[in-house]
Amino acid sequence: MLLKADHVNKIFNGVPLLTDIDLQIEDNDRIGLIGANGCGKTTFLRLLLGQILPDHIQEGDGQIVRAAKTSVGYLAQSAALDSESTVWEEMRAVFRELLDTQERISALELEMQSGDMQHAEEYDRLSAWFTANDGYLIDVKIRTVLHGLGFADEVFDRIVSSFSGGEKTRLAIARLLLEAPNLLILDEPTNHLDFDTIAWLEDYLQSYRGALLIVSHDRWFLDRLCTSICEIERGRLTRYRGSYSAYVVLKKAAVERQEKEYALQQKEIAKLEDYVARNMARASTSKSAKSRQKQLDRMERIEKPVTEQKRAGLRFTYEIEPPLDVLAVKDADISVGEGAGRRTLLDAVSLEVRRGEKVGIIGVNGIGKSTLLKEILGTLPHGGTIRWAKNTRIGYFDQESADLDPNNTVIDELHDRFPAMLDGEIRSILGQVRITGEDVFKRISALSGGERARVCFALLMLENANVLLLDEPTNHLDLPMKEVLEDALFDYTGTMLFVSHDRYFLKRLATRLLELTPNGAVLHPYGFEKYLEVRAAEKAAAVAAAQEAQLAKERAEKAATSHRSKAQRRADADRRNRMRELEQEIETLEGTIAELEAQLSDPAVTSDHQKMQAVCEALGAARERSEACFEELIELEQ
Repeated sequence: MLLKADHVNKIFNGVPLLTDIDLQIEDNDRIGLIGANGCGKTTFLRLLLGQILPDHIQEGDGQIVRAAKTSVGYLAQSAALDSESTVWEEMRAVFRELLDTQERISALELEMQSGDMQHAEEYDRLSAWFTANDGYLIDVKIRTVLHGLGFADEVFDRIVSSFSGGEKTRLAIARLLLEAPNLLILDEPTNHLDFDTIAWLEDYLQSYRGALLIVSHDRWFLDRLCTSICEIERGRLTRYRGSYSAYVVLKKAAVERQEKEYALQQKEIAKLEDYVARNMARASTSKSAKSRQKQLDRMERIEKPVTEQKRAGLRFTYEIEPPLDVLAVKDADISVGEGAGRRTLLDAVSLEVRRGEKVGIIGVNGIGKSTLLKEILGTLPHGGTIRWAKNTRIGYFDQESADLDPNNTVIDELHDRFPAMLDGEIRSILGQVRITGEDVFKRISALSGGERARVCFALLMLENANVLLLDEPTNHLDLPMKEVLEDALFDYTGTMLFVSHDRYFLKRLATRLLELTPNGAVLHPYGFEKYLEVRAAEKAAAVAAAQEAQLAKERAEKAATSHRSKAQRRADADRRNRMRELEQEIETLEGTIAELEAQLSDPAVTSDHQKMQAVCEALGAARERSEACFEELIELEQ
């Protein structure tokens, strides 16, 4: 056991947020923590981390127990690494203890070579610890993680504070992975990551030697990594074994079973209560009625099932049908900035969209996906041509909700856009996106990201657009709202162009994909699942081609060698023989070095200065000879 939450409660302003929560995390657990926005997930993480304390309702409850061996690493949702150190310095700082030990070992080696053997025992102890903790692999580990998270060698000397916000988040993830705690708590780790980086992180975490507790709205990520799902709903935590997909099935079955058991018990209760009410007053049947009352009193009542909160009711409709060919983009450039600072990200992007198609736009962060969408919308300048067919009515969703007036209340925002609508009509449409009661009078500036997105969806429903341009529509949404949005867009018969990094969303909706790459735009005439299959096949083919090229090179070298002169072949044979001799000598020297190092711990040697000096001199000579053999071997191999 690494960590345990035992009957944990948390109350805010007199209202229970978390009630009687139990959770035990074992050494190799892979737990996904889910729940609607505002249900208390981040609060629960803070309780586990000891950043806030539980509230005690009765004696002995609200204990957070952490095992002595537990080391915890936490990636907050808004985490970002920020310092004036270089990337390389920041990553090596994780291994400060190992690096200090390495310096001490080097100092002790110099002392011992000069004949001072008083610290020989410390030298052996530190060397063994350094090797056991992969001290010789520090740089390899750092490069592996940084490369996996998209950082090339060229940026290792850059100051951390000079990176963008998303890059700083990736650096925070890199440092945390290198720290390698035995309990890793990640709050929305896939934010700011592109497909390739997320795939690398999934692979890395699958083989992670420790427990994982992950808060995420990325269902694909949860499916690949988690072996159990913990859901916080109405203040209580329920744990389901299996991946996210298994949770969906188990949750549905559990609710159906509880509803059936509750209904049967309620029927039995009603029957008993009716009998008691009719017979308690009669002398002849009062004894029987009292017996039924006792049966009612003893009955363990089944709680009324926690039904899902009222789902949003999104529905996107339109009245005017556009022509078959809706959009034509020809040689458009994707450019950012103005004047002398204007920079072209991609040239000659071409695309044709037909009525009813749902085109997903994908690519690495910063490649220009949102910019392209705004150019197609007509709000940004561009080269080339972008032509819309007649009778197209466009609805646009901006991931930042920048077109909302922060000073408006929610209801005023809709009134300003649709002044002819009555209050009741506006409240009705807001109710469909779960904005009800006094919440309609909240200012836009006071809304969460998810609430602003729901206001935008309400506006989008009222626009009756036959073309939807959506920029990261699932950002800020909890899992239930994502599923509602997917259902609504799946049923939408109009045309869609959308930017998304949500792989489930892309899999379900995209009929074609436009991939933006540094080498240009590529149109894939199929959906996301087929795209992944094709890309995997291409990677496998590339690996096979590289292997075949290597074999061909070796065969060519072998053929060329067979035609060499007799003297050349003899020289090659001599070189190979010498390499074998060197390898044998190195192996012998390694055995000698091991024996001499063992003698440094022998009391018979350490107590005799002359013997000790002789052993040290022999050890130095053996190491020097070994290095010389290695250098000669490398030269011969080259």
